[in-house]
Amino acid sequence: MTIHREGYLIILIGFIISCLLQFGNYLLYSTLGWYWLYVLLTLGIFTFFFLILQFFRVPNRKAVFSATDILCPADGKVVVIEEVEETEYFKDRRIQVSIFMSPLNVHANYNPISGIVQYVKYHKGLFLVAWHPKSSTDNERSTFVIKHTNGQEVLFRQIAGAVARRICYYVKENQEVKTGEEFGFIKFGSRIDLFLPIGTKIDVNIGDVVKAKLTKIGELV
Repeated sequence: MTIHREGYLIILIGFIISCLLQFGNYLLYSTLGWYWLYVLLTLGIFTFFFLILQFFRVPNRKAVFSATDILCPADGKVVVIEEVEETEYFKDRRIQVSIFMSPLNVHANYNPISGIVQYVKYHKGLFLVAWHPKSSTDNERSTFVIKHTNGQEVLFRQIAGAVARRICYYVKENQEVKTGEEFGFIKFGSRIDLFLPIGTKIDVNIGDVVKAKLTKIGELV
């Protein structure tokens, strides 16, 4: 396991704050002698710092897949599988698969397929809770489209949630990417939507807990 580079500054700030809080906690204990309060605050401070480290963790995983597999781009829970009208890029009917990421999930994001990046677009927006139906179109979000070598295109979208306040991505149009390579990161609670061609074989169900690079979402046909 490693720590994601997006977390370096936040972890440093968190460490400094934790040290200052602990120093103040010690002064409080040495002045008032409230041992129980000292212990509770100490546990709270270390829990706070542990949660920051936990959020920015990146597990070591090896993606195993076939050429037409669609790999899960993020850790989380499948909350939507339905046929919808995709209005930003395709402007036609697609199968939407949505994955909700809680603050406790790994938040690094990975390419679901290999191919050429056809489209990258960042949208400013609201910060509705990530499971809200309108979060896909109204929240701050970034949209990407990859064209597979078989001609099929897959759209996927990073969506900020009520807590997430920064979407990071590292790909650009016309870039060649590989399945399972990191393309971005969302800080503190969020969602990923995939829009797949009609007829795509789907291998997950609503309510499934999925893992980035390990879970197969489906297969292009």
